Amino acid sequence: MKFLVNTNIWLEILLKQSRSFEAKNFLHRAEPGTVFLTDFSLYSIGISLFDSKQYETYHKFAEDIMVRGNAGLIRNEMMDLEQMALACKEFGLDFDDAYQYVAADKYDLDIVSFDHDFDRTKRGRKTPAQLIK
Repeated sequence: MKFLVNTNIWLEILLKQSRSFEAKNFLHRAEPGTVFLTDFSLYSIGISLFDSKQYETYHKFAEDIMVRGNAGLIRNEMMDLEQMALACKEFGLDFDDAYQYVAADKYDLDIVSFDHDFDRTKRGRKTPAQLIK
């Protein structure tokens, strides 16, 4: 199995929120080469951390994930915009969720997220706890 790890999983860890242990545990157990995030997530995490003046946290995260190669970076292209619009309409997703959904579909990845919105989609989602079992 290969996984698209949604933005909220990474932020859960970085912001030391209530389910950070669960998220960390999943990431530590994931096989090398099975964890991916989108460019949109990478930038969204940057926006969130910069808003709270956590510049060094973002730098360390980006270095750990991208430079040390713990996760692969994927992206949607302009030709994927129509699929994103269709996902918004069909499943009632907002833009960021549609971006993640289309990327997961394009690269055939299981979505790992705490976001219930993905439950309405054909791909669904799994939580870190479900994957640890």
